Amino acid sequence: MRLASFQNDGADTWGIVEDEEVFDIGSVLRARFPDLKSLIRGAAYEIAAEAKGSAARLPLAGLHWLPVIPNPGKILCVGLNYEKHRKETGRVEVAHPTIFTRFASSQTAHLKNILRPRVSNNLDFEGELAVVIGKAGRYIARADALDYVAGYACYNDGSIRDWQYHTHQFTPGKNFPQTGAFGPWMVTPDELGPLEGLHIRTRLNDQVVQDALLGEMIFDIPTILEYCSSFTRLECGDVIATGTPGGVGVKRTPPLWMKPGDVVEVEIEGLGTLRNGIAEES
Repeated sequence: MRLASFQNDGADTWGIVEDEEVFDIGSVLRARFPDLKSLIRGAAYEIAAEAKGSAARLPLAGLHWLPVIPNPGKILCVGLNYEKHRKETGRVEVAHPTIFTRFASSQTAHLKNILRPRVSNNLDFEGELAVVIGKAGRYIARADALDYVAGYACYNDGSIRDWQYHTHQFTPGKNFPQTGAFGPWMVTPDELGPLEGLHIRTRLNDQVVQDALLGEMIFDIPTILEYCSSFTRLECGDVIATGTPGGVGVKRTPPLWMKPGDVVEVEIEGLGTLRNGIAEES
């Protein structure tokens, strides 16, 4: 099942994506499941499917998309999680995942612009796989971790590199408004199947700038969930961005920064393509 958040007639809603249409399930079930996070919390996928017969069908063309989960309680991000990226940064090998956080207010949606802030020209791309948490858990065992996954989506963890490198703490460079793109939709694990052989690619103006297999992650998803759930309780609708492959703009000679007028895409096999223009912050 493909599930998306969007607006219809000015109201936030959610629905099931099939082919080139979306069923506006949120408007039908608003009293019980006002947003996609509440549907996931209730594991009400069969109820959602049954509501398709009463739901408006909207074309994807022209849809006003929202981030897949517009209101996550937490966005945890994994840094340096592909060996090529670790090597290009010159970072040492570590025994545990490198974790930092994003705020929900830093997110943007499919086909919306990523904003280059007024204080920097160092806007970089980071194509990633996002994991949406399906149920709450603490001290999740690695063997059970995938039972806590509601779905997967494309993410562009856009970075303002000079602000990221002001200190050893990543937070400022990762939280400028409208820099973390999330979409177009999430795909449930039963539809996607095994992840390891799936390609993740980032394109900037139609040129491939990142290309890897999801199986090349240093710390796989069960390891990440086990680790993160040890220091915080994972909640339904939380999002984990699992790290970017090598090829980032900051490590190229000369650096390759995204600029107004550019178009960046993150494509993951079986998940679809997240597409964003780049614009200057007003």
